[in-house]
Amino acid sequence: MKTARALLALPGLAALAWGVVLFVEYAFPLRPDVFGTVGWIVGGPLVNDGVVAPLTAVLGIALARVLRPPWRVPVVTGTVITGVLLIVAFPLLWRPYGTPPMPGLHDGNPALGLALTLSAVWLAVVLTALARVVRPGTRVVPPDTRDAPPITRDTPPITRDAPPDTPADPPGTLADPPSTPADPPGTRTDPSSTPADPPGTRTDRSGT
Repeated sequence: MKTARALLALPGLAALAWGVVLFVEYAFPLRPDVFGTVGWIVGGPLVNDGVVAPLTAVLGIALARVLRPPWRVPVVTGTVITGVLLIVAFPLLWRPYGTPPMPGLHDGNPALGLALTLSAVWLAVVLTALARVVRPGTRVVPPDTRDAPPITRDTPPITRDAPPDTPADPPGTLADPPSTPADPPGTRTDPSSTPADPPGTRTDRSGT
């Protein structure tokens, strides 16, 4: 970042040094008109920073409070551009031939050029404001999806929970019914079988 700033500052410093060289060549030997030139060079920034810039800021704040939102930005922008054009055109409007004649600067009508330029600026301001007024509004997101997070590949799948009206089982409750008690030892598990014959009893009764 420091290197970029230095590279951006070098052309400006070079232009400033060249301007100083040209002014020294112009100013020496000293003449009465040199002091008037110094007054313009020093007085221009002072008047701009002390008068023009504060008035522009106050006017911009006042317009921002009075105008409706569709008109606010275009009108404030047009006002700032108008102020800049008036500052640039003021020397030629005050003294048309205060500097040596230059092609494209003194061969025209400064007042007419300023009027046409300001007309183009404010026409653009009005058209821009009207376009902002008649432009349809933005689509409103439904309330049920306004706060929903976006679905991405990392979003977990949606699982269906149990119905909210199903009561939860109280703690300590068995989920399955209790099993039947085990049979005591020595008990026959097959009730359909007959009891065993006592010892010595004949099992074949057909021959008696």
